[in-house]
Amino acid sequence: MEDLHSSMVTVYTPASQMRTPGLLVRSMWRDLAASRELSWRLFIRDLSAQYRQSVLGVLWTFAPPIVTSLIFIVLQSKRVISFGETDIPYPVYVLVGAILWQVFAESLQAPLKSVTAAKPMLAKINFPREALIVSAIFSVLFAMLIRLVVILGALVIFQFPVTWGFLLAFLPVLMLLLLGICVGLLLTPFGMLYADVGTSLPVVTQLLFFVTPVVYPPPQFFPLSLITKLNPVSPLLVGARDLITKGTIELSAPLLTVGGMTVLFLLLGWAVYRVALPIVIERMSA
Repeated sequence: MEDLHSSMVTVYTPASQMRTPGLLVRSMWRDLAASRELSWRLFIRDLSAQYRQSVLGVLWTFAPPIVTSLIFIVLQSKRVISFGETDIPYPVYVLVGAILWQVFAESLQAPLKSVTAAKPMLAKINFPREALIVSAIFSVLFAMLIRLVVILGALVIFQFPVTWGFLLAFLPVLMLLLLGICVGLLLTPFGMLYADVGTSLPVVTQLLFFVTPVVYPPPQFFPLSLITKLNPVSPLLVGARDLITKGTIELSAPLLTVGGMTVLFLLLGWAVYRVALPIVIERMSA
């Protein structure tokens, strides 16, 4: 714990003191570099705390996507619902889709969750606030790597060849993660001030699940086809699933557009987080 505290004692200039965009950008990258050791220590601390008092341990990491997949597999097999034909076996289709969706859902909620957990020390200790976000990203990546075992098991059972596309899928999956972090960063200042944001986020995420082709093939007819095309999660999730299961991907305009916009809005969300957090902390301390 002393090592963790010593890592936090870092002299840095708060974003509220940055007078020009150039100084703000330089301070952002400087503090990101300075947060490396602390973010890793925070990740290890949170990981240890998460599994120390858990009986099932890492099995809880597998549970959400597997349970979701089993529900839809049973409903589809019993003809309770019918999503149409998929170009690969439906169990693999829905399992890979559910795991990829879990990456986005967890990354979306990760920034607010991480900053809220650190609220007691935010007003007392000066440290690069980026450490909280980077440690949250580490947590999402760790869970994602564990779930890769399930995907590999499904590919082996259904005799899918593991191609280079499996490795290339890391790029759209990373974009999926960064898209969630981007939106989460923009919501974090509001979530710190208003509990309604954190409360409603799981509900909104669940609604977004049903307008994303996670458990059904992308609709071909209006208006559902338009809804999925306007959903920025859709091209990244579909592209990653195609690379994992088929080894190929269609470089469509929506996929390239969403990838580029994710990087731009991630920088914007980061800047908003930097500027807004000191103001939020001041309001909470008043």
